[in-house]
Amino acid sequence: MKAYPKVKSVQALPSKRLRVTFENDEVRVYDCTPLLQEPAFRFLQDDAFFRNVCPDPHGYGVAWSDEVDLAESELWLHGTPEQAAAADPR
Repeated sequence: MKAYPKVKSVQALPSKRLRVTFENDEVRVYDCTPLLQEPAFRFLQDDAFFRNVCPDPHGYGVAWSDEVDLAESELWLHGTPEQAAAADPR
């Protein structure tokens, strides 16, 4: 099983994106908009709820509540390196 860098910090951005800093200091931007159609992630449609994202205390992802979270592997594999994400004019 492949190990992925653990999450060090997370910041909610406009347009339902997350800025995730990993323990190796790489920063990736993860777009949550595709998740909004999934029943498990419906709470992310609420802006106040979305902004309350926190890193897992052990670095294994990010969480909004006990029921809504994302693993570090998902964020790492599907996040865009920050420099490339900055070029996206959203």
